[in-house]
Amino acid sequence: MKLVFVSNYINHHQIPLCEELYRLSGGDFVFVQTEPMSEERTAMGWDASLANASYIKNRWDDEKGTDRLIFESDCVIFGGAEDEELVIKRLEAGKFTLRYNERLYKTGRWKFISPKGLKKKYHDHIRFKNFPVYFLCAGAYVAGDFKLIGAYPDKMLKFGYFPKVYEYGDVHFKRKERNDKDLSILWAGRFIDWKHPEMMIKLAEILKQDNIAFKIHMIGSGELLEQTKADAERSGVSDRVSFTGALSPDEVREMMLKSDIFISTSDRMEGWGAVINEAMNSGCVTFAAKEIGAAPYLIDNGVNGFMYRACNVKELSDKVLALSDKKDIRYEIGTRAYETMESTWNAKVAAERLWAFINDKDHKMPDYETGPVSKA
Repeated sequence: MKLVFVSNYINHHQIPLCEELYRLSGGDFVFVQTEPMSEERTAMGWDASLANASYIKNRWDDEKGTDRLIFESDCVIFGGAEDEELVIKRLEAGKFTLRYNERLYKTGRWKFISPKGLKKKYHDHIRFKNFPVYFLCAGAYVAGDFKLIGAYPDKMLKFGYFPKVYEYGDVHFKRKERNDKDLSILWAGRFIDWKHPEMMIKLAEILKQDNIAFKIHMIGSGELLEQTKADAERSGVSDRVSFTGALSPDEVREMMLKSDIFISTSDRMEGWGAVINEAMNSGCVTFAAKEIGAAPYLIDNGVNGFMYRACNVKELSDKVLALSDKKDIRYEIGTRAYETMESTWNAKVAAERLWAFINDKDHKMPDYETGPVSKA
């Protein structure tokens, strides 16, 4: 079974899944990159140690060869690229294909009524609804978007991104340099508008007013970094909020292991949000806006983490305050978060379930109750 995965470029969120698929296929797996990684992502350490991966092929090095590989392989996972025509020829030929992407309408489902947009969606998706093409939904809102336009009926599967899951045993034993006096809160991401870093400054104000002993660490860089620093100064919380700048993925994980709480403040523009996987794997009590694609898939609200309405600082702060002095409950929730990643939402489980589906000659929809490759 020749399996090909096509996407713009490989990154550390995809490598664990690719390694598992390479193993399961007995080495008959290729990842085709369609464009070089951006300088911003490279600077963040996303492409560390990727150059020598034996299964990676660059389309720009051998366009004809990779295009032939995409057309002729037994199965292609098409994870998105600028040139949709890379996969259209294969779809029109009726070849078994898996599409894999985030939601269509990040800025609002009202856009589906656009005649120009529907014409494009018909060309790329709708006309293939009765063909052997299935959709791997990288986020909880993908299936709803495609159902809206009548694409992939009963052929959509829960999926996502699968950064490396570390097996810590007792995850809390691995937490280093903990400060038991202060509640340690972490935020990580780019400082851009739809990730709403300003929410953390507003939260800091509320926690300080309530006399909570806390420290917020904010990881990342971006156009709103200096403004966020100024907001912290202006709000009188600069003594409680620190800014680390951009860190490597490994450094971010180390910070997660030192933190009690992780907060993701993005809005619906966040198609998945792999930092949620990573924070839960680190045993953090994770708070995420429910509009983030990963949140409803990964978080059982109140059991292994918490969801709140995006940009609703009162709802978020009320939930954080309720746990601020409850170390034992935070321990239990963080442990369940770790167990969710270790047992279900990881690359090994995802790859094994996906490989079984691919190799089923009838491609019967799986009957898993939850987790990756369950029905979306």
